Amino acid sequence: MSQLPVEPARFVVFLTVMASLASAPGPANLYSIANGMHRGPRAVLLGVVGMNSATLVWFVAAALGLGALMAAAPQVFHLLTYAGALYLVWLGGKAILAAFGKGGAGGALSAREGSPLLQGFSVQIANPKAVLFFSAVLPPFLDLQRPMAPQLVMFAAATIGLDLITMTTYGLGGVALATRMNAPGFRRGFNLCVGVILMLAALLIVTRH
Repeated sequence: MSQLPVEPARFVVFLTVMASLASAPGPANLYSIANGMHRGPRAVLLGVVGMNSATLVWFVAAALGLGALMAAAPQVFHLLTYAGALYLVWLGGKAILAAFGKGGAGGALSAREGSPLLQGFSVQIANPKAVLFFSAVLPPFLDLQRPMAPQLVMFAAATIGLDLITMTTYGLGGVALATRMNAPGFRRGFNLCVGVILMLAALLIVTRH
């Protein structure tokens, strides 16, 4: 029986982390909300395609860089594992603090003018969360004892698949979801749930490593 590209338990943890990150109301999802509010479902889909095209560009670039790094200095890769866990703790802590703070989700980008496809690409290619994901979140899940290319394909499919679902959901939710996020009780529960999940994921990463 052939070996799976990614260990099932490791992949489940990755899906948990990605579900939390993908669903958080960051720049990409806020752009989807604005796009849906001002332009409708067709623009939402075009924006989602643009954002995930940028994610694919980041994935290819990160894959090439990570491959060279692991071949030259495996110990650096192990340091990235712990850095990734700390990053998830930081994100989780921010989400929990936000749950009990007075701040909102932030303003959405304007979606009134320009191509939604190009806007979506620009939003994600410049998204600091994307850079941090590929430098801190992804490395801990890569197994040095297995072929790297199949792992990256599997992780890329999961990442883009979850982003497609969440970005489209935010966009098609449009005004209704934006209104709900302005309700303090809903926003508090949402942030608290995301924070707890990210903290647990960081614990799993460290203990498995």
